[in-house]
Amino acid sequence: MKRNSRLSGVLHALLHMADKDAAMTSDELALCLATNPVVVRRTMAGLREAGLVRSERGHGGGWHLGRPLAEITLRDVHTALGEPGLVPDTPQPESPCLIEAAVNEALGEAYAAARAVIVARLAEITLADLAADFAHRMAHHTHTGGRHGTDHAA
Repeated sequence: MKRNSRLSGVLHALLHMADKDAAMTSDELALCLATNPVVVRRTMAGLREAGLVRSERGHGGGWHLGRPLAEITLRDVHTALGEPGLVPDTPQPESPCLIEAAVNEALGEAYAAARAVIVARLAEITLADLAADFAHRMAHHTHTGGRHGTDHAA
């Protein structure tokens, strides 16, 4: 299964927004998401509708977080993105082969259960948790002389 990186990419961009004192433009966020500004604006529009971000036009405008980090769960972001795939899609149970139909039905039930567990876990993690984890990793990384990669979207 190809990994869907949309959720992780947007979480990455949101943490950059939280780390920056000023608004971030679509161009800056496009660097975080490795895409173009048009895709960023479409993605951010869904987040804005969910109240997770807000935007300001004009000089000095751009994207800001709409709520404190502690009030935004990963499930909130996942839902605002239209619930991108976290596990494989449910196989089509309509098969003339009885074995394939049985396998597809069993997989469908397993995938649905896995999705429910993942979404429940996403509801327990906030952006503040991710930011704290990042700060901890950076403190350890800097302490051990490692190079950190936060400069690509600044």
